[in-house]
Amino acid sequence: MIPAVSLDAYTAARQRAGLVDRADRARIVVSGADRAAFLQGLLTNDIVALKAGQGCYAAYLTAQGRMIADLYVYELGDVLLLTLHRDVKDAVMTKLDQVIFSEDVQLGDVTETFAQIAVVGPAAASMAAGVLDVPAETLHGMPEHGNFRTSWLASPKLPGVYSSEGGAGSPAIVTRAGDTGEPGFDLFVERVHAEALKTSLMAAGAIEVDPATAEAIRIESGVPLFHHDMDEDTIPLEAGIESRAISFSKGCYVGQEVVIRVLHRGHGRVARKLVGLRLEGDRVPQKGAAIRAGDREVGRVTSSTQSPALRRPIALGYVHRDFVEPGAKVTVDGAAAEVVALPFVRPAV
Repeated sequence: MIPAVSLDAYTAARQRAGLVDRADRARIVVSGADRAAFLQGLLTNDIVALKAGQGCYAAYLTAQGRMIADLYVYELGDVLLLTLHRDVKDAVMTKLDQVIFSEDVQLGDVTETFAQIAVVGPAAASMAAGVLDVPAETLHGMPEHGNFRTSWLASPKLPGVYSSEGGAGSPAIVTRAGDTGEPGFDLFVERVHAEALKTSLMAAGAIEVDPATAEAIRIESGVPLFHHDMDEDTIPLEAGIESRAISFSKGCYVGQEVVIRVLHRGHGRVARKLVGLRLEGDRVPQKGAAIRAGDREVGRVTSSTQSPALRRPIALGYVHRDFVEPGAKVTVDGAAAEVVALPFVRPAV
């Protein structure tokens, strides 16, 4: 049974500002003088090129080019902050620790130390600025993956809402977020202050977005999620993340040979590809539902939802390379479906 989408929360996130509790994310801090050089040889993007306040999206691969994780990397100036799917955090910590030899690198699991709360939507900058010690213009001007440290504090617009007992004045990290599907900002605060910050944001006008609605926005935006649309058998080119996650000008990294072989010898063609599917009827397919072309099974659904914007079921799924072009006709659990270009819905900002 696919959980129902809240239209009020959906409208808030798409047209004003929504609050998303990022409970599915984990956080790792990498410190030490060699932190960037250490990750440079392990991750697919250019980590040593990052200056303080910059970040990137990257993948961590096996030597066979399969994904261990996808993650966001933020250079804060004195440490690197990694955020990734909570399900893979322990495996990533273990693998990173195993390849530290003489490097000046230390790893810290801060998943339970800090909470991560996203504010997304067209009004996210002004909403977040209402509880942060920064002007809205600073947030509006943040580049993709930008980040900085600040604090959250009482707002003159909302007298009496904040107090030092509630955490006002406490340190916060702000990053530009896009993986929710609707652009916005991730706010990192000490976990003990998470509920107070959420209360402050909602008092400022943000509407809390439940998991089912957040999932609908993500799928509409065509953003793949690890252990849903990508897993340990996926290579980045199958998931279509190579333009965002891979640097083609940096030096060597683990798994690079496989990626280059597919791009150069295979001209980028892979056996299967993640695509969008627009379905007829009103039944939302389950994860794992078969995608067929006639009597031939050509793929499987990985994520699905009832799209509030399109007013019909939509899904993400892998299909055989013969069926990846938009317009390809298939069926999903007997319902007619069409392969479409991603995203299904573009954000308002």
